[in-house]
Amino acid sequence: MPGFTLDEVRTRTLKERDSWWTVYLVDPMAVRLVRVVANRTSITPNQLTVAALFLGLGAAVCFALGYRQALALGGVLYFLCFVVDCVDGKLARLTGSETLIGAWMDYVSDRFRVLVCAVALMGGQYVLAQEENPDSAPVVYVWLALAVVFVDMLRYLNALQVYKLRREMRSHLAAALERARATLSMLEPEGGDRAMSDGGEQAVLRHGIGVLEQILHSQNEREARNHRTAGKQPDLTLPKVDLHQEFRTRFPWYQRFWGALNARRVRTHLVGGIEFQMAVFVVAPLAMAIFAMPSLVGWIAAVTGVLLLAFEIAIIYKLWLSTRDFFRVVDGIDGALRFSGPSDGAEDEGRGTGSDTGSQTTMR
Repeated sequence: MPGFTLDEVRTRTLKERDSWWTVYLVDPMAVRLVRVVANRTSITPNQLTVAALFLGLGAAVCFALGYRQALALGGVLYFLCFVVDCVDGKLARLTGSETLIGAWMDYVSDRFRVLVCAVALMGGQYVLAQEENPDSAPVVYVWLALAVVFVDMLRYLNALQVYKLRREMRSHLAAALERARATLSMLEPEGGDRAMSDGGEQAVLRHGIGVLEQILHSQNEREARNHRTAGKQPDLTLPKVDLHQEFRTRFPWYQRFWGALNARRVRTHLVGGIEFQMAVFVVAPLAMAIFAMPSLVGWIAAVTGVLLLAFEIAIIYKLWLSTRDFFRVVDGIDGALRFSGPSDGAEDEGRGTGSDTGSQTTMR
């Protein structure tokens, strides 16, 4: 049986967009490793997850020793553990062996690795600082360890909540789409020879259905959406609508910036969890080993932490503007439904469910 080619591995495993660290420094190596593992071994993704965890623990041991050579080795081990961690996900996608327990193992091992390495790195520098000056109490390293763990957890918890809210908005849009289709079917005549009940009402509803279908067409709201025509109104072409309209209006340069990065598979979130980890556990230990300056770990962690928080605030702001666009679209569709005069049953079905109304109130 022929094995996977390198092009097949790239096509089936590379994400549409990823962190710049992964795209430029990990993917070129990872896709080749995935091909070798898939074609020549029986190693499973879960086994690679465990291997990545042990490499991370090895890096933690080196960090805890605190000496220059150990720091350099720890930085290399942490980079290797991240490469293996990328390989396990790509191997799962390539072989179709993705599982819920595998995703759980990957997430938990990542968070555990960050926790252990943060404590080990800052703890090692704390011990060395006390050995050099027994009268000092370098509590700054304790605060740095707490800050690293906190920022890492904040990033991933925020990502989960943003994803959850976007799914909830898509669910509301899907419900509005079904209500609009039901109302349109009641407005259309049963016989093909009869005239339409009200061309204006139908045009409004067809327009709304086209808009919702465009938004729900992709799970990624940032993808380009195709123009649609409004049913029996061939001269009416629906505009391109998405939930980032207000954000793009306020920041017109963003689309060009996004397009330039998207062409290189790089996401606009330039300093995220991956970049933060690599800065603290790879760049900082190597810099400390080269320049023999323990204070570098604090400066590097502080600068990248502030940048990460700045990008998180930008994401929250963009999400807030998206919710404004969301309610604008849904309110417009609901207004069209009221204008079209749906039956009591359709009204009850669209607005009478407690879960739908409650969720919308929660998001407001």
